[in-house]
Amino acid sequence: MTLQITQLRNATIIIHSGAHHILVDPMLGAKYSLPPLRVFDGKRERNPILDLPPGATGALEQVTHCLITHCQKGHFDHLDYEGRRFLRERRIPVTCTAHDAGYLARRGLDAQPLAPDSSTPQPFLNGTIQTVRCTHGRGWIGALMEHGVGYLIALPGEGTLYLAGDTILSSAVCQAVERYQPDICVVPAGGARMDLGGEIIMGPDEVIAFAKMARGTVVANHLEALSHCPPTRAALAAAAQAAGVGARLRIPADGERLSF
Repeated sequence: MTLQITQLRNATIIIHSGAHHILVDPMLGAKYSLPPLRVFDGKRERNPILDLPPGATGALEQVTHCLITHCQKGHFDHLDYEGRRFLRERRIPVTCTAHDAGYLARRGLDAQPLAPDSSTPQPFLNGTIQTVRCTHGRGWIGALMEHGVGYLIALPGEGTLYLAGDTILSSAVCQAVERYQPDICVVPAGGARMDLGGEIIMGPDEVIAFAKMARGTVVANHLEALSHCPPTRAALAAAAQAAGVGARLRIPADGERLSF
């Protein structure tokens, strides 16, 4: 395998496969350019809480395609104004669900929707792509969220890559991992919480449970970039080491490029 992944910030990554450089969920705005996600804790801290890393501009210059996991109901941490502007000005083709296609097209993006039933493999670049349902929180808080999808991607010579999207460790996620056992899995680890309600994405405990279930390499992101995501990279690494999965769990710094 020659696949590479550049971690930019939060859930924003670039997948490098030969001539293809696939930007995922672009949040490209400057530090504090977006609203707070917690308002009753006394901080009201705006987002993102840090700028893009050095080298981000050069990495973005390579982008040829984009994937969006979800973008409606105010989920600006997966597609913000600067992300939309970048995709629009460069006319980057944006693969998305049929549900999101109209929303993206109305904002001037080159939306290329998958079939409405995209849970079976469809053509993507030189390989295939299919969706896995996300559960973006349980109970009443989950009812308010845009749940979106994760993507299972197979590219020639690269094995399989699972982008979990914004999800807790749901039965659909577990079933997908157990059935397909992807070579690489990218999972959210920030344990995000709004002012009320439970976690709306995986936190360290669920990431470790995921890593015990998966046989491939697990990459954790969605860390240290948003005000409602308290877990740190250091804490996750320590917990993974204690649980015996530290060797298979990679936690890239912003700006770091991983090779597989």
